[in-house]
Amino acid sequence: MPLTVGTAGHIDHGKTWLVRALTGKDTDRLPEEQARGISIDLGYAPLELPDGRRLSLVDVPGHERFVRTMIAGATGIDVFLLVIDAQEGARPQTLEHLAVLRLLGVEHGVVALTKADLVDAETLELAAEEARELVPGADVVAVSAKTGLGLDELRAALARLPVTERNGSGAARLYVDRVFTLGGVGTVATGTLWSGSIAAGDVLRAEPSGRSVRVRSVQVHDVPVERAEAGQRVAVNLPQVERRDLARGDALVAAGNYPTSYRLDVRLTELSPLPAAVTVHVGTRAVPARLVRDGEYAQLRLEGAVVAARGDRVVLRTNTTVGGGTVVDPAPRRGLDRERLEAIERGDVAAFVEAPVQRASLRRLFTDAQIAALPVADDHVYSPAWLEALRTRVRERLEERARTSPLDPGISVAELAPDHPWAIELLDVERRGPKVYLPGATAGLGERGAAADELERRLADEEIVKLDDRELAAYLESEGRLRRVGDGYAVASALYERGVDLLPALQPLTLAAFRDALAVGRRTAQLLLERYDADGITLRRGDERVLRRRRR
Repeated sequence: MPLTVGTAGHIDHGKTWLVRALTGKDTDRLPEEQARGISIDLGYAPLELPDGRRLSLVDVPGHERFVRTMIAGATGIDVFLLVIDAQEGARPQTLEHLAVLRLLGVEHGVVALTKADLVDAETLELAAEEARELVPGADVVAVSAKTGLGLDELRAALARLPVTERNGSGAARLYVDRVFTLGGVGTVATGTLWSGSIAAGDVLRAEPSGRSVRVRSVQVHDVPVERAEAGQRVAVNLPQVERRDLARGDALVAAGNYPTSYRLDVRLTELSPLPAAVTVHVGTRAVPARLVRDGEYAQLRLEGAVVAARGDRVVLRTNTTVGGGTVVDPAPRRGLDRERLEAIERGDVAAFVEAPVQRASLRRLFTDAQIAALPVADDHVYSPAWLEALRTRVRERLEERARTSPLDPGISVAELAPDHPWAIELLDVERRGPKVYLPGATAGLGERGAAADELERRLADEEIVKLDDRELAAYLESEGRLRRVGDGYAVASALYERGVDLLPALQPLTLAAFRDALAVGRRTAQLLLERYDADGITLRRGDERVLRRRRR
């Protein structure tokens, strides 16, 4: 299972030195970082664990001016590595970073007490006790990046952390945290894959611009892979994209799966009184916003578009971190509706399905299991009350049809439910081809039995009969009791069959020859041959016909 670890901690507490000691890689890659001796941007490295697993490690800056960058690196991580200088103990950014992690829902991690070689045993124990109070339940490991003290114990503690299962089956979503250009390769974007998977050849959308991008190749920590999975640190090569067209904060997503919105409805977590103006951190993006609240809920009205999904965590900041929230609706209408948000949180899908809706429109708010609790047909979701009203109307119409037209008691789907044909299968009726019937309903003559007998008597006496009741004739034909020919005429089934039997012996097969062989009038012969043409038995070629197939 892929696992991403993010560092956290105050400036100069040794995060980058510890990452270098653990991985062998210096994540301070910028000249300014190396010149000043502090981390300014995010750094990445793979970390091998004793059990053979390979983690992705994100190193974040610790300076208070770069908390925004720290949040961009912390979003998408599974567990944390909180770094505390054993000499200094917890400092302001230690506490703020830990608050950010909690707001992001990152619950599990390890505390590393760095520079342990520089303090005595008593000081080290006091630092460990403070760390255990600060992060209850977390392993606290004394380490030294200089001497190697405790590095194996730290790797073992990381290996014991619980693995958070990512949504590998969901649609791809990657928040971009770095964009650069490589000679001969083109633009490369990196980030932690939040959900789904990405492979070479995939076409994604870069949001919020809405541009389609094609992935040429995929790497995980500089190693090419056929497909990157959720939870991995991923680099994607986007050859048709200019470097200036992507930036940290953009999202690469499977098209049509995530809304781009200027509003978010969230359930709040408040660290200090929330002002009306905040900066909202969503994924790797930071956007100024106005906050409108009602109790524990708020609508964040953003100055720039973001991509989010239900259940995502956001962080709210001013000059410091003041709170956060869990996304309830990633694309709400304007205006905070508390009752609506409460219905979403309790999974009340029925409150949103007064009229039929497409399942895709509900998936941003509810799980598939919650949606499946309501009737679903052809990807449309129906409320039980709406379906019951439709069921009543349909049954009343079918019952009336059975009374008034016993010869054909069915009604077409298009006539019964022109706007919602998919709902028919949920109504306890029978669908036979294009028509719908009451369960077990069959056609019958009813009071028209005498008329049917009279029509059959006439067909026995006359070679062809003009039809007065075409509905009755259609029913009798379905019963094999006559054959309709021409426009409004019928012949006895026996005459039709006798004519078919004569066809193979007629060479050439002309109208006159057929008329004489069957001993009928010219009009009857002509109408029968036209019916044979329509039935695919014969094919007309000029004044003659040929047999198209042998009749079974």
